[in-house]
Amino acid sequence: MATTTPGPQTNRLGLTLNDYKGAPSTLCAGCGHDAITGQIVRAFYEMGVEPHRVAKLSGIGCSSKTPAYFLNKAHGFNSVHGRMPAIATGTMLANRQLIAIGVSGDGDTASIGMGQFVHLMRRNVPMIYLVENNGVYGLTKGQFSATADIGSTLKTGVANDLPPVDLCALAVQLGASFVARSFSGDPKQLVALLEAAMAHRGTALLDVISPCVTFNNHEGSTKSYTAAKELDMPLHTLGFIPAFSPIEAEIVPGETRVVDMHDGSKVTLKNLSRDYDPTSRAGAMATLMESSGKGEFLTGLIYVNEQQPDFISALNLVDEPLATLPEAKVRPGKDVLDKVMESLR
Repeated sequence: MATTTPGPQTNRLGLTLNDYKGAPSTLCAGCGHDAITGQIVRAFYEMGVEPHRVAKLSGIGCSSKTPAYFLNKAHGFNSVHGRMPAIATGTMLANRQLIAIGVSGDGDTASIGMGQFVHLMRRNVPMIYLVENNGVYGLTKGQFSATADIGSTLKTGVANDLPPVDLCALAVQLGASFVARSFSGDPKQLVALLEAAMAHRGTALLDVISPCVTFNNHEGSTKSYTAAKELDMPLHTLGFIPAFSPIEAEIVPGETRVVDMHDGSKVTLKNLSRDYDPTSRAGAMATLMESSGKGEFLTGLIYVNEQQPDFISALNLVDEPLATLPEAKVRPGKDVLDKVMESLR
């Protein structure tokens, strides 16, 4: 009797998971960044995003190599160190129909790129800004980065005596409208946050603790796998329900909070031990400060504001992407320039 072999599973576009993958990773075996890449692939596949609608952006560092490992049919731009936000801003101004995902590291963002990060956050540029945060410069052999916790040690035993930059607290203070933190070893939570970030219209910052297996996974590090699991304090169990195709979301007993997204999608939060309101900016700052004081890092959706205008809306640009407008509409003609010059005489 003839038998048929079932084909690979496909999403609503008829694409398989492999259609969302990129080149093989060249990072260290077991790198947390590779785990994050796997969840980016999963999230775009589950959301049914057409790969050519995505713009991948990065700077310099181990983290900034990772866009090569997902969505090989997407657009990509690898900028110089710490300058990814400027490229992302220009990209979204030119074509507002793209979905931008920038992948950066703690060094690329919190040190050389801090100035650019600050202005992207306050402008609320519509994009996913994902920080693969391991507290060290892995590409240059493991020096402390600006997010290294005070008291954390290098492999040589040298202790860090400087306080860390909390990217989530900074983003909330600066005006980012979606701020979340996750852990590379929690794929279920990370996929849900990525899908929610895709549905958000504005800057969605995802600070993901991603242990460096080569330079920062030893006793004395506060960003090793062991330390991250011990210090991880989930705010809630989180599920994401896309508007185009409702899916089963795991619901556990307890209080539920639903946050409406711009596209009609909903983020369903399951609070655990306390009633946490992610729509309260003051509450988010207080919670982050409290957890920092206890040496914990909170995971989950920390802050969201669906009412805050994004950068493109604030500029009141035309609906049609600038990249598709004819030259006659984006460059003033000679007669217009002559009138301007005449007015200045």
